[in-house]
Amino acid sequence: MTSDELKSTVEEALDEIRPFLQSDGGDISLVSIDNGNLVTVKLEGNCVGCSVNQMTLKSGVEMTIKKHAPQIEKVINID
Repeated sequence: MTSDELKSTVEEALDEIRPFLQSDGGDISLVSIDNGNLVTVKLEGNCVGCSVNQMTLKSGVEMTIKKHAPQIEKVINID
């Protein structure tokens, strides 16, 4: 998978989870994909400072991205 294809696949995964975040007043954007296996995202809106955002990141975002792109090993959020 090329880097452009990987980016497109990760964006598709984010599009899948985005409605759930938006229903709570939040959102998410892709910042970067490094070394083909580390995704950096930015949680936005009500997701910033939310007490369960790390659970959302691991249980929702990371799981969904890995479902679409199994080569991704880790997803991190930047503040």
